[in-house]
Amino acid sequence: MLVSAETFIERAMENPVNAAIVERLPKLGLRQCFLTAGCLFQTIWNQRSGCPLQSAIKDYDVFYFDDTDLSWDAEDAVVQQTKALFSDLGVAVEVKNQARVHLWYEQRFGHSYPRLQSAKDGIDHYLISCTCVGIDIHTGDLYAPNGLQDLWDGVLKMNPMNPRPDLFQRKAEDYQARWPWLTIAD
Repeated sequence: MLVSAETFIERAMENPVNAAIVERLPKLGLRQCFLTAGCLFQTIWNQRSGCPLQSAIKDYDVFYFDDTDLSWDAEDAVVQQTKALFSDLGVAVEVKNQARVHLWYEQRFGHSYPRLQSAKDGIDHYLISCTCVGIDIHTGDLYAPNGLQDLWDGVLKMNPMNPRPDLFQRKAEDYQARWPWLTIAD
């Protein structure tokens, strides 16, 4: 089956947490704001697996881009606002300013990371190419630079924009442990 952006968004929004986050996020007034990552594609994988929509989703990721203040204090203010806005949902909502990632990535993951130019740039650098997806909070559009077919088919390939074989393998095996029908491509 070929999956369209519209179908993907419809199915991702069947997860009531995704729908609530998309509805409320504009209240934060964040520039270049996306709901992204696992909460979207894992909802789809749960549907394809016949699992509850929120099963095995560890957190709900929000990316934004603000290069006017790269301090941790500025990002932490957004983190605290986000916690307050979504406290009733009972899930972890992880918000990250993509303008700051290069400042902490190497210390956390042991590899350097390029200075990003946009929130989309952050999505482009996920370890697994089919997981590069996000919903633009301001337009409602799906950003999926690598298309949706591999995601729908459960084919996990290393993203050439972020070729980290060790990190890719670990992440792909984690996904495959939760959704055994996924395949890891060489």
